[in-house]
Amino acid sequence: MTPLKIEATVDTPCIILDSKNHHFEVSGKSYPEDTKEFYGPVLAWMDLYAADPNPETSFTFKLKYFNSSSYKPIFDILTKLSSIKDRNGKVEIEWFYKNGDTDMLEAGEEFAELFDVPFSYHGF
Repeated sequence: MTPLKIEATVDTPCIILDSKNHHFEVSGKSYPEDTKEFYGPVLAWMDLYAADPNPETSFTFKLKYFNSSSYKPIFDILTKLSSIKDRNGKVEIEWFYKNGDTDMLEAGEEFAELFDVPFSYHGF
């Protein structure tokens, strides 16, 4: 698969989806003006990946902030990862949060409650 790499901007996160190098990451701040437009290519890539995933997928979220409209695409990414796990793929989520940012830690914990995928939490 061709990697998808999107550079971060003031209001959009850095996205790296590279199955060959086993690098899957969303990092930075996510409050794009048009969430559907920004995350559309990401979710399309994830659909293709979910059809033929690596045997193991470790996906990193290292968000400093995300707004309510970004919740849905993050949820959709996690749904696709959960479907890979349900088909006997090994999937884990690494959820990074800034030390002391209990809101971001709790967001990760809330997502973890919704999906049967192992989450690990890391302060930075």
